[in-house]
Amino acid sequence: MLHKPVSEIFPQIPSDINISEFDETNIPRHVGIIMDGNGRWAQKRLLNRLKGHAAGVAAVRESIRAASDCGVEFLTIYSFSTENWKRPKAEVAGLMDLLANTMLAELHDLFEEGIRVKAIGDLSILPDKTRDAFNHAWDVTKNNHGMTIFIAINYGSRQEILHATQEYARIYAQAYKENAFMQELTEEVFSKYLYTAGAPDVDLVIRTSGEYRISNFLLWQIAYAELYITDVLWPDFNRYEMLRAFLSYQKRNRRFGDVHS
Repeated sequence: MLHKPVSEIFPQIPSDINISEFDETNIPRHVGIIMDGNGRWAQKRLLNRLKGHAAGVAAVRESIRAASDCGVEFLTIYSFSTENWKRPKAEVAGLMDLLANTMLAELHDLFEEGIRVKAIGDLSILPDKTRDAFNHAWDVTKNNHGMTIFIAINYGSRQEILHATQEYARIYAQAYKENAFMQELTEEVFSKYLYTAGAPDVDLVIRTSGEYRISNFLLWQIAYAELYITDVLWPDFNRYEMLRAFLSYQKRNRRFGDVHS
């Protein structure tokens, strides 16, 4: 359900979008975004790659507001993968600083809008400033009742699944030792050990910059997600690009392995 009228969420509809096709009752509950193209955006403009990451902040802000206004319940943003440490040290350090500064700068407005912010991934090896900024954001917003944003930082889905398995095994061993009841391991139970515990599976994955791969993102949670790939580089992504993604999603026939039409 939309939280604002369509005309307020999308005040300047591009001519190639037929807004009458937009179904206000068919909004994905959980959207995942693989933000890609910051570096290429900067290189096309002969800028340092960090300038591209900084430019991408506006796209994050725009996407959060549009998703929240449209009634999306959960938004997972892939900001830094476990593989991204391979990038040049200066870029990684600058990106970590940018993530921390942006989180603290946006926190007041996010809180006022009732949004919850939770970082997911292995935060233990993040720089103190970055880890503290995201922990603080969760402490401030955890009692809000609006959209939940998962910021995937030092995140890898294989790592997450391994962590969930290890956590279940640890608790099972403790329960066995104490002769206590332990739930049988089912898909539902296993999901409770993931970083996104409590959130529904992802309905829609958006990937920018035209790359056709998942990049170790929410492998468990996107089992039946619809994929939307756009050539738009992340800093150029805005609420109208998200509207295009929603329109594409609404045209899909989601069967979840069944044969109904």
